[in-house]
Order: sequence, then C-alpha cells, then structure tokens
Amino acid sequence: MSVNSLPTSTPSSEGVDAHAVMGFVDALEATNGVEPHSLMILRHGSLVASGWWSPYAAERLQLLYSLSKSFTSTAIGFAAAEGLLSLDDPVVSYFPELDAGVTNARTRSMLVRHIAAMSSGHVEDTWQRASTSRPDDPVHGFLELPPEQDPGSVFAYNQSATYTLATIVQRVSGTTVTEYLRSRLLDPIGAGAVAWSQYPEGQDMGFTGLHATTETIARFGELYLRNGTWLGKQVLPVGWVDEATRQHIATDTVTDPAVGEKPDWRQGYGFQFWRSRHGYRGDGAYGQYCMVLPELDVVVAIMGQSSDTQALLDIVWRELLPAFQESPLSDATADQHLEERMAGLTLSPSNADATAPADTDRWVDAQFSPAGGNCPEQPSLQRVGITATPDGWQVVLHEHDAKLSVPLGNSWRVGHWDDEPAPVFASGGWNDSDTIRAELIFVETPHRLIIQCELTSRCFTATWITEPRGSSTLRALSAPRVR
Repeated sequence: MSVNSLPTSTPSSEGVDAHAVMGFVDALEATNGVEPHSLMILRHGSLVASGWWSPYAAERLQLLYSLSKSFTSTAIGFAAAEGLLSLDDPVVSYFPELDAGVTNARTRSMLVRHIAAMSSGHVEDTWQRASTSRPDDPVHGFLELPPEQDPGSVFAYNQSATYTLATIVQRVSGTTVTEYLRSRLLDPIGAGAVAWSQYPEGQDMGFTGLHATTETIARFGELYLRNGTWLGKQVLPVGWVDEATRQHIATDTVTDPAVGEKPDWRQGYGFQFWRSRHGYRGDGAYGQYCMVLPELDVVVAIMGQSSDTQALLDIVWRELLPAFQESPLSDATADQHLEERMAGLTLSPSNADATAPADTDRWVDAQFSPAGGNCPEQPSLQRVGITATPDGWQVVLHEHDAKLSVPLGNSWRVGHWDDEPAPVFASGGWNDSDTIRAELIFVETPHRLIIQCELTSRCFTATWITEPRGSSTLRALSAPRVR
C-alpha cells in the first residue's frame, strides 16, 4: 500500500458477495428518510467498492458533523502520548485564568477523561447555554455550569465537552487541531486536504465542522482497524485504539435525546467514538459514518442525508453484513456488475417540468418576497427572483449583499455565488403554470433545500429536507479555507 493510493481488489477476491453489496445499495436508495451520497467499503485492507451519488463527487470535501469528534479524540491521544497532557488531569488545570472563579466541587473534579467520554456529570448538552453566556469563550461558559451529577457517573452527549478538548489541544500544542494532526495523522495516512470550521476565529470547533473527503474517512477507519499502523509503521500511539474505542460510560439506561430508543446508541461510549451492535463508529448528524468492524476486517465509510439514522444502520446490519464471507469467492460477473452500478450512481433530479409554460412573459424578472400575506418568513433570504438567460431559466436567491443563481432543468447543474461557481447544484422547473420548484443540493454538506415560488401570491417558501446545524446563512454551507 502506498501513502497516496488505497490498494484495490475485486469483491470476490476478498470474500465479499457483490450481489449482496448491490442489494445493500438498492436498499439504501429505496428507504424513505435515507439518501446516500457516498460509499467506500474496505475488506482485508483493500478497497472493494466505492461510489458517489452525483452531484456528489470523490474529490469533494464534505461536512462530517460530529464525526469530527473522533478526530479531536485522536489529537488527545497524540497529546497524551507526547506528555503534553494527561487524561487524569483536572480540566480546569488547563485554564488557570479561570481557576479562581471555578469553585464548584464537581466542576473542579472533572478530568480530561470525563469530557473525552461525555461523562462530565452534566445531564444534558450545555453548548447553547455555554456559548450564549460566553460567546467569546465557550469553555468559560461551560466551566460556569456546575454538573448535576458526579463526573464519570452519567452519560450526556455534550458539545461543550468536545469543544473543551479541542481547546486544550490548542493550548498545549500552540496550534490548531488541524495543524497538530497534519504531520501526525493526516500526512502519514495520505489524507489530503481537510478544512475545519472555527469558532471563534483561530479555534477549530472540535465537536463539528471538519470537512474531508469520503476517502479520508475510509483511511481513518482503516488506521483504527489496524490498531494505529499504516504501511507497517505505528502512526497512532500504541494502545490508543483500544483505549479510545472501548466503553468508558454506559448508554443503555440513559434518557439523553442523542440516545433515545435507538439500539446502536445504547451500546456504550468510548472517547468520542460510539460502540455499535457490530464494532464501533465515528458518527455525524444525518448519517456521516466511519464504521469499523474488527470481527469482519471491514471498514465502511458512508456519507448521506438521513432523517432516520438508525434505519441506515439497520440496513447495514441486515443487508451488508451477510456480504462478508470467510473465504474468497469466484464471481467475476457479479464483481463487474457491481463496479458498473457504483460508477453510475446519481440522485434523482427534481421531477418538476423543465419546459416553460406558454405564457412565460409573466415569469420574466418576477420577484418573490417572504414578507406579507401568508408568506412564511425566511430569515436569511431577502427575496427570490426568476430570470431568463441565453442558457435557460434561473432562480436567483438574494441573501444579504450576495446572490446565489441556480439553473432550472432536468439534470443537476452548478450554481453561482455572484460570478463564482458555488458548491451548489440545482434542478427544477414548473409544478404548474403558476409555480416554480427548484431543488438545491449543497454538496459540501448533506443538505438539500427546496425553493418554491408562487406567481399568484408573489411569495416563496424555502424548505430544508434536513435542517443545517449551526449555519445561519446559505453562504456558510460550504467548506472553510482548506488546510
């Protein structure tokens, strides 16, 4: 295996039933609330299947949401091995400027290992309260919120905990989490460029905001599957994989909304990794997964937009696990069919009629507002316009001092912010002579937006299939500066 390429093999050679993988892909596409965007499967160290549902593409960075947490955990592992921190140090010891004001006994007893395991003693997420009370210093806001229980005694999925981990890494290393991981993790496994959203400026968020390719996720999973080795070289600290992925806190009896009644969220929590019914996983909102299955020698990297993430995992266990056999198979025809299937993946474009109605003059330069009458308010969009260009009809979204122009049509076509190509693809047309519908995919995120303009009311609606988390504008739904 070279640093810059993953070894490839046929499914059959690695004991993978290509028919079952195709059935898995079919099930993903057929399940309501599950929209796959990319998939990579590694078996015995080789890539046996990969594909991207157009307009998503292999080279495109995608928002990982909370799968970012597993990278922050990895940074903690390096820092501990290098003697920059100890998992058994009190969290407050890394913030001496706050020491005098932190008097609560439970807060003072909170250790680094507690916040790594989401067992700070708080019984619910504290991010909104912490970041609202101290917008310039969320760690300060976090440490001002006394835990309701003893640290280490209760699980609660807590964004502030991971943000604090990332802040500790930055303090002890003198650089961002991204830069700290570059020479230690990303370059050794050939991960390529990544981008991490910051809050405030200069501080990688840690708990979300990392943008990376699906291949980077697959490489990351493979590194963990191999106990931290890559090309025969130990990359992760010895013993870190076992420590980070074992259960540190039970989740089977808690009422945290992040767990709910979902069985794959009730298997225990490690250091920013979830235990699963099979193996363990890095896990991001709406179905951004790095699944590591040691018992099968398998890594599955999958990105998508799923409103029912348990349903997605259920499909993996039901449809994909039976594909992995103990011995090599012999079915070159099925292997070829799977390769062709994966090469032709696409998301269905809008089914609105791209042919303009006869009375198109009514639509030329029509403007639509979110204000007045029964038109719902859309905070970041001031207005939407329709224009006719030599290349066809366009919907123009006006947001503050910028405009996003997207083409109508029956295939996915790129949009533009002002005069620059945007990481947005659109399709659409007329539902009827008085209604235009456009579907916008923000391909550096999991999200799809439906814009509908009604000529009679001169109003538009904007509806997300899944609601972006933490983004207040459309312009923000893209990868930050690549590092």
